[in-house]
Amino acid sequence: MTRVLVLAAFLVVVAAAAGAGDIAVESPWSRATPGKAPNGAVYLTLVNRGSVPDRLIAVATPVADRAQMHAHSMGHGVMKMRPLDAIEIAPGSPTVLAPGGLHVMLFKLDHPLGEGMRFPLTLTLERAGLLTVEVEVHKIGAMGPDGGGRGS
Repeated sequence: MTRVLVLAAFLVVVAAAAGAGDIAVESPWSRATPGKAPNGAVYLTLVNRGSVPDRLIAVATPVADRAQMHAHSMGHGVMKMRPLDAIEIAPGSPTVLAPGGLHVMLFKLDHPLGEGMRFPLTLTLERAGLLTVEVEVHKIGAMGPDGGGRGS
């Protein structure tokens, strides 16, 4: 009986690892937060190397009370932000989370995000399961993972 349970647990781990292999996360980054700003954001690119669509359905990090997927939209000349239940990740086409578009909001940060810091972000994918990445914090106003933007 013990052998069966060990084998079943091993197969679950192997299946999860194989599924996660289809989704790659590129350049996860965040901006440093000024002063005591309570919120921050994370940006990254999701690449589905498989043949079946997947969806990002949840995000979490220990540096914030809550993390949530968001989108920016423009309406009547006003930029608005709205929460999303999921972000589609189509095969063969990168899904980019970037300033002014899709992003991960971090609410009630435990501490300011300082340039050069790193922190974990766990992504929950509908098919591939859990994937934890390390987010690198760039300067305030950065516009990309290379750190470019204000003050460059």
